[in-house]
Amino acid sequence: MLKPTLSALLLGATLLSTPSLAQGPVAPVAPPTLSTRFEGSDIFALQVASDPQISPDGRTVAYVRRQADIMSDKQKGAIWLVDVATGTQRPLVADAGQPRWSPDGKRLAYVAADPKGKPQLFVRWLADDATVRVTQLPDGPQAITWSPDGRSIAYVMRVPGEPAKLGKAPDKPEGAEWAKPLEVIDRVDYRADGGGYVEPGYDHIFVVAADGGPPRQLSFGDYQDGGPLSWTPDGRSILFSAVRKPDWQHNVFDPEIYALDVATGAIRALTSRAGPDIAPAVSPDGSKVAYLGYDDKRLSYQNTLLYVMNRDGSGARAVTAGFDRSIDRVDWAADGRALYAQYDERGVNRVARITLDGKVTELATGLTGTGLDRPYSGGDFTVSKGGAIAFTSGSPLRPADLSVASGGRTRQLTRLNEDFLSAKSLGQVRELAVTAPDGRAVPAWLVTPPGWREGQRVPLVLEIHGGPHSAYGPHFSTDDQLYAASGYAVLYTNPRGSTSYGEEFALLIHHKYPGDDYGDLMAAVDAAIAAGVADPDNLFVTGGSGGGVLTSWIVGKTDRFKGAAAQKPVINWISEALTMDATLFTSRYWFPKLPWEDPTGYWARSPLSLVGNVKTPTLVVVGSEDYRTPVSEAEQYYAALQIRGVPTALVKVPGASHGGIAARPSQSAAKASAIIAWFDRYRTSKTAAKP
Repeated sequence: MLKPTLSALLLGATLLSTPSLAQGPVAPVAPPTLSTRFEGSDIFALQVASDPQISPDGRTVAYVRRQADIMSDKQKGAIWLVDVATGTQRPLVADAGQPRWSPDGKRLAYVAADPKGKPQLFVRWLADDATVRVTQLPDGPQAITWSPDGRSIAYVMRVPGEPAKLGKAPDKPEGAEWAKPLEVIDRVDYRADGGGYVEPGYDHIFVVAADGGPPRQLSFGDYQDGGPLSWTPDGRSILFSAVRKPDWQHNVFDPEIYALDVATGAIRALTSRAGPDIAPAVSPDGSKVAYLGYDDKRLSYQNTLLYVMNRDGSGARAVTAGFDRSIDRVDWAADGRALYAQYDERGVNRVARITLDGKVTELATGLTGTGLDRPYSGGDFTVSKGGAIAFTSGSPLRPADLSVASGGRTRQLTRLNEDFLSAKSLGQVRELAVTAPDGRAVPAWLVTPPGWREGQRVPLVLEIHGGPHSAYGPHFSTDDQLYAASGYAVLYTNPRGSTSYGEEFALLIHHKYPGDDYGDLMAAVDAAIAAGVADPDNLFVTGGSGGGVLTSWIVGKTDRFKGAAAQKPVINWISEALTMDATLFTSRYWFPKLPWEDPTGYWARSPLSLVGNVKTPTLVVVGSEDYRTPVSEAEQYYAALQIRGVPTALVKVPGASHGGIAARPSQSAAKASAIIAWFDRYRTSKTAAKP
């Protein structure tokens, strides 16, 4: 989203607008020394700024500072406060998250574990550092939101329910040790990636006094009520998004905006169109409601638009209908005349002020997500009453820090990894000019190994993003840096289908994925060779999820790669459509018919249909608890490659979900190391010296 140019974001890296055609033998890349080489263990040292929350007066930012704990092998967060004027930091509370300012800016609510390890809601009075535990909950509160008068806090929490039953087992004799009882599943959403098999019960909305006391449940029923929550200024209603309609489980992609009466619990729908309506935000004067959504046309991708309606649900209109980008989140300006909106532009998130007539003025750019393993676009922001924007910022060589934009000027407040990473020899990131076979520009970036000099040819890893409707950008990546430290250049791209380049570009793969995106990726590899960087005899390919699909598709189409690593791929679209966690998704949005109506159409786009062509040694990687592209997909491909006699191995990441395959630092490092070892095995010419 906001604007220094892309070249500025690349820290002055040389742009390859025209290829360098250096020929002939070159000296190997000088490897970094052991003390300066980026290693897997360094992931534990990295710190990340997340969830920035600027105070109402704009003077202080609370944020969650995350770092891996080497003893527990998990990311842990602590809440820190930063003085905006001076940049001075101080820790507030360890092992905590979700910091949220009270309306008067004198208190901070947050979630932390109680002595028994249960997440609870706490409130800190900042003037005297007094803290009170507000709740004693059986489950963790989410989407915590202060009431306008600061007296109450609303939140979302799961309410346990009774499991489905069908028949009964015989009575068990006293003292007998029997098998566990049957599990009866009758829900469409019976499992979720990262959450496992769904426990009985539903998420509902609660409210509790900000100084403690018994919470009060406001919403009920067999529905999933979700955040974010938005209070009306009079404190009488809370707006939220959910699917509260008959047969809702078969309409999970059609949530509406609802108004909940805090006094009576009465719930009224404010929207009704076919399509998702989410993330309501009430205007400061209470007269209007902003929200996000679109008319569902059953396309594989549609821009999410910003809408504004009257508080009673009338007069809804799309504010950003003429703005060809997807809006990720919004916050009202204090005067109620405009909104602050986050969106992705060419792989970089930005924040803009959008007036009610649709005028877009960019205010901040360089937002960075808080993931570490791959260079996905992302980020987060909040806005003070005076319009100061706190956001997560980063670069190709640094993970997310904290910055503030105000009065046309942006200042970086933290440099969490500067001392550590400044002593490391990192791969440098540059933009690479690529033209697809049909003449379209293909955004791409090239990471060169530490010590690389112009004209040196090195092994190349083509690293493909997932989604496929997502985007890479000029952001820090531990995977890419580990590949580079081992002597490989890394090429990553945003082929057709990627987001942040307009709806038309994203929809080029609608009902034909994988397909023409293959040509984009091969053109990028050709450009890296033409630039004098990639050794054409030492090409490798990997990618996860959608990138795993394309990796397995590529090796079924060409033998030009020496080795491949298909991470959490989809191999058979029929089996994926019927076993993934979002049960209704694939057959609704990515194919024109249901699997049993058009099995040949599903098969034609399944990489398994090409396995008879594969000669490339191919590693298969998957999390053992992946419910998005289930483990059975990876196992099918591994079995097929074994049957054909293609060199292969299956790597399972124990306990890892699809989205959390790199969540544990040790596993993130080990996974990258396994891929590097696989590629090293098939590298035919040592064009780059290894450390």
